[in-house]
This record gives sequence, structure tokens and C-alpha cells, in this order.
Amino acid sequence: MSNQEAISSTPEVCKMQRDSCLLALGENEKSIRHHRIQSDGADSKNLVEATEDLVKVESEVKTPSIVSVNNFSNELNSANGGGIADVPLSDTIQSPPMRDNGVKVVPSMDAVVKVFCTHTEPNFSLPWQMKRPYSSSSSGVVISGRRVLTNAHSVEHYTQVKLKKRSSDTKYLATVLAIGTECDIAMLTVNDDEFWEDVVPVEFGSLPALQDAVTVVGYPIGGDTISVTSGVVSRIEILSYSHDSTELLGIQVDAAINNGNSGGPAFNNKGQCVGIAFQCLKEQGVDNIGYVIPTPVITHFITDYEKSGQYTGFPILGIEWQKMENPVLRNAMGMKPDQKGIRVRRVEPTAPESCCLKPSDIILSFDGVDIANDGTVPFRNGERIGFSYLISQKYTGQKAVIKVLRDYKVLEFSTNLSIPKRLMPLHIDGRPPSYYIIAGFVFTHVTIPYLQSEYPNVMDTPIKLLEKQLHAMAQSEDEQLVVVSQVLVADINIGYEDIVNTQVISFNGKPVKNLKSLAQMVEECNEEYLTFGLEYQQIVVLETKSAKAATHDIVRKNCIASAMSDDLKAESI
Repeated sequence: MSNQEAISSTPEVCKMQRDSCLLALGENEKSIRHHRIQSDGADSKNLVEATEDLVKVESEVKTPSIVSVNNFSNELNSANGGGIADVPLSDTIQSPPMRDNGVKVVPSMDAVVKVFCTHTEPNFSLPWQMKRPYSSSSSGVVISGRRVLTNAHSVEHYTQVKLKKRSSDTKYLATVLAIGTECDIAMLTVNDDEFWEDVVPVEFGSLPALQDAVTVVGYPIGGDTISVTSGVVSRIEILSYSHDSTELLGIQVDAAINNGNSGGPAFNNKGQCVGIAFQCLKEQGVDNIGYVIPTPVITHFITDYEKSGQYTGFPILGIEWQKMENPVLRNAMGMKPDQKGIRVRRVEPTAPESCCLKPSDIILSFDGVDIANDGTVPFRNGERIGFSYLISQKYTGQKAVIKVLRDYKVLEFSTNLSIPKRLMPLHIDGRPPSYYIIAGFVFTHVTIPYLQSEYPNVMDTPIKLLEKQLHAMAQSEDEQLVVVSQVLVADINIGYEDIVNTQVISFNGKPVKNLKSLAQMVEECNEEYLTFGLEYQQIVVLETKSAKAATHDIVRKNCIASAMSDDLKAESI
């Protein structure tokens, strides 16, 4: 999450090789793959000078580039960091946008700002303390309503955010209005009126077509001034957003996106903003592949915030599904020759659609749009796209009509879309991690950041935890995966010192639903022994009075302020 990032490219420098550069971000980079749907003007002289200052530098980041689960597939490195989509499925492919006279319009450099952020991350391995603060820089773009957009990962775990305009030497304190982890977008504002003087917000353009020229602008590594690079749109499809592993519409460009580019705008030939840079592909033998968040996703984020003054997120269909391309499989499922669709493998128990969808249902259409056997739907003329695109155009709480084939009968269901509970949350929303200590045993609940902290190399992750990370589903809204994180060595826990990151299944014969319930049961226990049932039939037995008496001394010796986190205290345990 640290480091400088920016984007560079300008219409004036179009003669640069198109595949040369498009800067991508590189601050705090986290990539997690799940198999379910989540689903206006600077003079040309300055622009040329800015381009000449470009250098290829790969700076060291204060945090690991992509943590843990990255190794599962190609690394997508996050850059430092609306209403329904304005592109209907029936839209035709547009030719490269230009003015009537065919002349490119120079985008507004003054609408691009540099974002300075101080981050203080939780220490997931030692949850009673925070890590040392560090700083990063990225890019942002001014939009209407005295607001600035940047990437969510650019301001994750922020303690202070400042913005600097291209024409100013002053850094202005910013307020974070909303953070969209799924779409990797954050909205900021500045209370100082001086900041908004002579600043013209960008105008958003429609979704570009393949081979359309784009100019990426920002503040990447390699210098302090604004940078511009040019490239073309090489692909538009559903992407896995590395910051949250959500699958949303994304634009691939044939230019590099470097640290600091995060949050910087991508302009079309009309000078309109058609996206925000946010991640790149880093793999041996791969160059100049960057990714941009397109305007349909951006406008969805903005409209969502404007509806209620807070961000509610992109809903998903809480299922795992299977393609129906095999003719024998289609036959066995009772599909007619003219029927197409996908098979439901599993349904999230916490998703609203769990009341209507069942395993082996064949989803034929979503909101009246037929789904093909490979899970795609019509997009634009000559193009198809994953059907999760249709879901991503909805808002949390909106209704959707799903047509399914079940037992040779075609049924229709209406469901309210939402975001199902994850057994292992991808983020902790700015709160410090929860923990509970008894007799030196440190209990916590597992999150993806916790696993990344404990096992930077995903291959070191215990198989049980890895399997749950990829496939486990929460059975209720308050379910958590509780583990013994570590044992603070003391006389009372002799013989248990090697227990590390082992799931807690039960306490005194009662199932452990979450960390709060475990702490409550232990604190209220009047039985002679505390018996913890762990995975693989392992047990821990402690004498109740001795364990509670020893806890205070163990906590004091390890310089821990409290034996439980503040959120557990607030629950009046």
C-alpha cells in the first residue's frame, strides 16, 4: 500500500509506441481468487516535458506486493491507490471517439491530484497492537460535487489523507467519504475552499471500444510531477479485482501501470474520463498489461453513495455454478435442445436466494436475459460477457427475476440481491482485530488479512484453513472461524506450546459459533475444567480457577493492555 504511483500518457505524445506505458498502481496489493460470483488542459510543452521525465523504475514497496493467495494464479497487483451502467447490452461498438474535425482533445491535467496517505495497519499476528505507520502516494481525479476519486487500497487503514494539486505547493487535508472495497474506489473531499479554486471536474465518457486510444494520467514512481502515457484498449471483460477478489467489469490496456498510478484517470480522445487505473498483471514474460476501472463501475459506486450517503456495495448471486456445455450432462438434467443455462452447484446459506434456489437447478435467465451454457450473456454487437455483469448493475436490496429449470419444470423466482456473509472476511473495515486470551491461549477469528500476515507464502497455509478459505460458506450471519492463534508460554500451559492456528470446534462440549460466544462461555464457566475441543480430535484441558488466575500475570508479562479486545468488552461479557 505504500509507494508512489501515477499514470502518464498524453494525446500530445501519441507517437510514442502504443504498447509502451500505461501506469498502474502498486501500493498495497492483495489478490484472492474465489470460485463464486461476487462477482481539461495543459499546454503541450508541459506534457512533452512530463513524458520525457518518464523512467522505468520498480521501487520497493513497504508492504509485500501481493500477499498469500497470489500464488494461485497470475498476480494482479493493486496500484496505490452509480446508477445502473450507462452502457446497455445492445450498444454497438463505437469507433474511436474524436471531435467532428478529427482532432484529439487534450484532457484536463489540473483535475488530476496527488494523494498522500499515512497508513497504520493492524498487527494481525499480535492483535493487541498496531504496526508502525508508513506513508504512500498515489493519484486521484476531481469529479463534480467537490469530490475526488482514488483507489480504495490507496487509503486502506488510513490515519491521514492529504491532496496536492498540480498547480499548487500546498497539501490539503482530505476527508474520506466512502470506501468501496469490492470496486477498489474511494471518495474523498476537502473542506478548504481554496483547494477547489480553478479546478474543473472531469467529464465521464461512455465505455470505450476495443482499440480505442486512452491516455493515462497520474503520479507514478520515477518523479514528482504529473506523468502521462498512451495506449489502447485491448480487452473488456469481467475481471477479478485484486483488492477484494470481486468480479466486475474491467478494461485491459496495453500499457504498464506502475506504483503511484493508482486512482489516476484514463482519458479518451474527447478528453473524457473513461476509467481509473487500479492494477496490473505481473508475471514472467508479460509486459504492459494494465487494468482500468470503467465508468459503469465508477458511476455505480457514485450513485450508490448518493442514494443514502453511504456505500452499500455490489450485490452478488450467492451461488457456485457449473457450465452446461456437455450434451450428455444437459440431457441428464432434462434440458431441451433449445434450452441453455448453468447448473447451481451450491447456494450460500446466508444469501436471500437460498430460499428459492436449490443445488442442480438450471438457471436459464437473469432479469429476462438468457444465459448461455458457458455462463455468458450478450454484451455489445459481436461480444459476450460473463452473466455476473448483469448482477453487478444492480444495487443492494434490488429485486431480480431468476428463471430456472427444476425437475423438467420452468420456474420463476424473485429475490432481493445482497452480499452474503463470508466465513473469512476479506477486510475488517478499519476495526482492530478481535482477540481473547485465557491462560496464555490467544484466540482470534480468521480473516484473509490474518492469513496473509501469518503465511506470506500461501503454500505454507495449513491445508484445513486453505480449504475453508476457498470453499467454506458461513451457515449464519454471525458465524466465525475461531482458532488458537498462538500460546504465550507459561507454567500453566506446559505441553500446549506448539498449538498454532488450530481451529476451535467446541468448549465443554458446546459448539463454538464465534469468538464472542467462546469468550462468554469461558468467562461464565463455573465448572472444574475448561475443555477446548480442537480440530483433528485434539483437546486442551485447563483447571478453571488456575487458568483465570494465571491470565492476569501472563498478560502483564507480555505487555498486553487487556486480555480481550475492546469490541468484546463492549458486548458486556
